[in-house]
Amino acid sequence: MEAVFIVNPAARGGKALGRWTAFRKTAEFPYQEFMTNGPGHAKAIARGFAASLEKEKVLLFAFGGDGTVHEIIAGAAGADHVIVGSVSAGSGNDFGRGFRSFRTAEEIGAYLGRSTASPVLDLGMVNFREGSVFVNSSGVGLDAEISRGTGRSPLKPILNRIGLGKLVYALYTVRALFAFRTFSLEVMADGERMDYRDVWFATVSNQPYFGGGMKISPQSDPSDGLIELTVVSRLSRVKLLLVFGSVFFGAHTAFREVDSIQGRLFSLKADREVPLHTDGEDAGNMAPGHPAVFSVRPQAWRLAGQQRTGRSGIKHESTP
Repeated sequence: MEAVFIVNPAARGGKALGRWTAFRKTAEFPYQEFMTNGPGHAKAIARGFAASLEKEKVLLFAFGGDGTVHEIIAGAAGADHVIVGSVSAGSGNDFGRGFRSFRTAEEIGAYLGRSTASPVLDLGMVNFREGSVFVNSSGVGLDAEISRGTGRSPLKPILNRIGLGKLVYALYTVRALFAFRTFSLEVMADGERMDYRDVWFATVSNQPYFGGGMKISPQSDPSDGLIELTVVSRLSRVKLLLVFGSVFFGAHTAFREVDSIQGRLFSLKADREVPLHTDGEDAGNMAPGHPAVFSVRPQAWRLAGQQRTGRSGIKHESTP
């Protein structure tokens, strides 16, 4: 099996490049190396391997953060001969909480040296503008507003370099809590309509984690052919802070203002323009009255290693 590393040198404020330089010196197996030069490049590289006529098995390793592995899976989806692995080198790394990430080249070498089954997992999809996919989660409202602000913040690369990248997320969370305006949301799920008012955010999940470790959807299983919708509404700003604190433990589902719904397709329509994200990446704004449709593509991609959550995963294991 051919090993290919797709490296995002800009991940974690540029610290990923230094880590890759040290990492590659310990790799005692043959591999190819590709450096990305901007958004979309990792996806294009993965698409190239997925479209290969030879169809020989290839193991694509994302060396970066959630954005890098998101692009690689999007590009490789549907190709049975492509297996996706990850070495967490970003600032959020929610992927590594739901799916196994490798820590060292020695671990990868051991994996390559044995015959191991590759789990075939689901992929979330959202029919919005040109369409997009998500491995972890996608959502509208406050969480998308925070993701957008964090991604655009000039402080993020600076704080990443000194190991305080998560502080940016915390700062924008507090800022958004005071500035964000709630909205009304119409949800269609399996032919049933639900109307919500004073909505803070609605998140559709394929695995439990988002936002740098918050367990937003405790019951999500990326191998069950289903996705989960979480709607948070009718909360005061003070109580919303309590909910955010409880999300890290998955205890927020006990609040009556938090609704969780499982299904295969959800249509979300807001009464005003609201931001949307896919795997924490800014995906633009939903126009009022124009729905975004979220669905699941079962058994869409192959994982190197094990999933950490769900029926066939390792439940409640900590992040490497």
